[in-house]
Amino acid sequence: MTRLLVADDHPLYRLALTQAVHGILPDADIREAGDLAGAQAALAAHPDTDLVLLDLHMPGSHGLMGLATLRAEHPGVAVVMISAHDDPLTIRRALAHGAAGYLTKRANLEDLQQGLRAVLACEEWLPPGVREAVAAIAIDPQDAHIAARLASLSPQQFKVLARVAEGRLNKQIADELGIQERTVKAHMSAIFEKLAVRNRTQAGVLLRSLELGDPSKSVAPD
Repeated sequence: MTRLLVADDHPLYRLALTQAVHGILPDADIREAGDLAGAQAALAAHPDTDLVLLDLHMPGSHGLMGLATLRAEHPGVAVVMISAHDDPLTIRRALAHGAAGYLTKRANLEDLQQGLRAVLACEEWLPPGVREAVAAIAIDPQDAHIAARLASLSPQQFKVLARVAEGRLNKQIADELGIQERTVKAHMSAIFEKLAVRNRTQAGVLLRSLELGDPSKSVAPD
């Protein structure tokens, strides 16, 4: 049985996508989440999930940070990004950070069918209309460097880093993760070494470089 998680903050879109997936994979076990925390909880409860369909700008996700978080915590789970926008540079960056594919919310049923089958067969999939544009973009060495550094972190180290990026102190991180403060300090030392940074500020800035603004929420000038 194929197990999927649909993670999107719009209930009607989640419902439509879930129904579409059931039409393609009638026996699929599909769960839903409305924010990144919900997606993390669903994967923690069901680590045998095969595929996550993750909204790029879902609450708590902050662009590619959500992708990096789920990939760090569950490296065996494929993640396909979903967005109303198909900017080739964003797609290229998503692939660099471990996305198995990219779907636009304008995708028709045929594209969705092809995309799901390709990803579940461990193949990369992109919307036909953007493949050439994405292929023409060279991978940014800095992005590739950051992706490799983040991928070297253990799931627990990534959880610590995420909280550092939010401005948490060691004691707060220890309380939230249910570990001792000296364990947090040990994780921080390992994080600094793996990310090749010198302090908490640099570590937080590196992770926040994955943040992306949501074009649909931009305000036009008066």
